[in-house]
Amino acid sequence: MSNPEKPHAFLSNPLVIKNYTLLRDIGVFQYIDELNKEIRDYKSLLSGAVDIFNRTSISDIMDAAVWQISDHFLPSFIVFLWRPLQNKEDVTIKGYRNYKEVNLPIKIDTIAPFEDFFHQHPKPIAYPLLVEQMETQVTKALDEVHPELVAPIQGPSGLYGLILVGRKVLNDDYTPEELDFLQNLMSFVSNAIQNHLHYEHSVRDFKTGLFNHGFFISRLNEEISRSKRINYTSSIIVIDVDKFKDFNDMYGHLAGDRVLENIALVIKQNVRAEDIPSRFGGEEFTILLPDADKNIAWRVAERLRTQVANIKVTWEVPLPPVTISTGIYVFNKDSNVSADDIISRADEALYHSKAQGRNCTTLWRSGLLFKIEHGTK
Repeated sequence: MSNPEKPHAFLSNPLVIKNYTLLRDIGVFQYIDELNKEIRDYKSLLSGAVDIFNRTSISDIMDAAVWQISDHFLPSFIVFLWRPLQNKEDVTIKGYRNYKEVNLPIKIDTIAPFEDFFHQHPKPIAYPLLVEQMETQVTKALDEVHPELVAPIQGPSGLYGLILVGRKVLNDDYTPEELDFLQNLMSFVSNAIQNHLHYEHSVRDFKTGLFNHGFFISRLNEEISRSKRINYTSSIIVIDVDKFKDFNDMYGHLAGDRVLENIALVIKQNVRAEDIPSRFGGEEFTILLPDADKNIAWRVAERLRTQVANIKVTWEVPLPPVTISTGIYVFNKDSNVSADDIISRADEALYHSKAQGRNCTTLWRSGLLFKIEHGTK
């Protein structure tokens, strides 16, 4: 099939030249211009979709969407409100002006009240119209920024978030075509977030947000293979909450869950981007530390042990102090061990910590010799 003629070839056609006035008067040229604009918009939309789907985190997806919206509309500001975890109501807020992230005066604790409305009206809507159709106390949280448009980001799992778009810098109204563009772009954003959430759910523990056991084992096997190929030392830390059963028995399982969530937060804040912190099961956690020798592993384990002992878990009644015991195993190309061997030896070190009175760290040594350091009793 031959390519369609280019516009300049069409305009130089003798028949077009001969009938130029007629074609102009009946709007052919204007129609061609409109079609060309639509083509440019679709190309821009597809290019933006590719960029969005190539992003590897929700925050990056939002950044890519900002560029697309800003390039197309040049709004005075953009604000994203979204739930980073679908099982939590916590809302993350990111505001932008002129492509740059800025702090904007908006405080909102939950987007749940908007879910029913956008389930019935799944399109971008003018903010004054949204205020008319929803209860005032629900929308007043958005009054500080007073957006021009509110667009939902939603998918099979419900409402993921909202995008607030300010007036155009040039003060033009948003056209129906621009609203269609925004709606289509939000569909891509929603699908990208859905794909990201599906992946995260497949590798993350639902309760703590840490990696799950399956992902940890997969990455551990990769590190074992790498250690056999090159001179490469890695470590794992196994963590167990001391007397965790007491929390469940005395204060209930929800209090126990809160303890696990707080410990998981401490772990997230104290590991490197390349480390693999996971919930191994129950009250036990594991951390894979690639390219980390015994000194690095020891410092990480002791820092975690100390910080956990200092946390105060908020609950209906005061909870007793939380402590953890840890075990460390270090492996390299000379270790010749499997994933099961590594975990078993780290567990042996952990059991030694428990036997020594808990709240301490033990490093596994060859020949079942242990270097034991006691924490604060």
